[in-house]
Amino acid sequence: MEFTPLVVGVTGSQRATSYTRQAVEHALAAAERRGADTDHVDLGTADLPLYDPDRDLEAAGDAEALLERVRAADAVLVGSPNYHSSYSSTFRNFHDYCGFDEYEDTPVGLVVVAGGGTIGSPLDHLRVTMRGVHADVVAEQVGIRDASRYFEDGALTDDDLAERVDDLAGAVIDAAHRWELADQSGQ
Repeated sequence: MEFTPLVVGVTGSQRATSYTRQAVEHALAAAERRGADTDHVDLGTADLPLYDPDRDLEAAGDAEALLERVRAADAVLVGSPNYHSSYSSTFRNFHDYCGFDEYEDTPVGLVVVAGGGTIGSPLDHLRVTMRGVHADVVAEQVGIRDASRYFEDGALTDDDLAERVDDLAGAVIDAAHRWELADQSGQ
């Protein structure tokens, strides 16, 4: 039986013209070209109240449906803008809803987009917190500094960066295939 991985992109930006969203959409298009099915969880359009561990999920806007979409993923691409040398509060709020059920043994690729030059710390913070919920964070990652220079009309225009984003999509797909093979062999 042919395995077609589902790659879910999660965009942690509120901006209507978000470069982060554009980068995640580029990665998802690359995943589709490699034969994956895709889904895009755009947190900027979600009804997601501030996380409260005492609130039932049914009373938390779109939280339950968003968690189900990520839980269904064979691989996840997480994108966040850089805010104050870390990832966005939009992504953090969603991430607080998440746990092992959403990410355990799931390959995850990371993209951070910065208006200026800082991408290292947000990538580190994402990597650590994703591993905290047992995600299999792939070694490949993409940081895009000075983002306005590299996007035009919704497209990533720099060939080198586009190739890196494509490679990131390929890395999570390859990892999803390895996890599927391990599951089939009972390991």
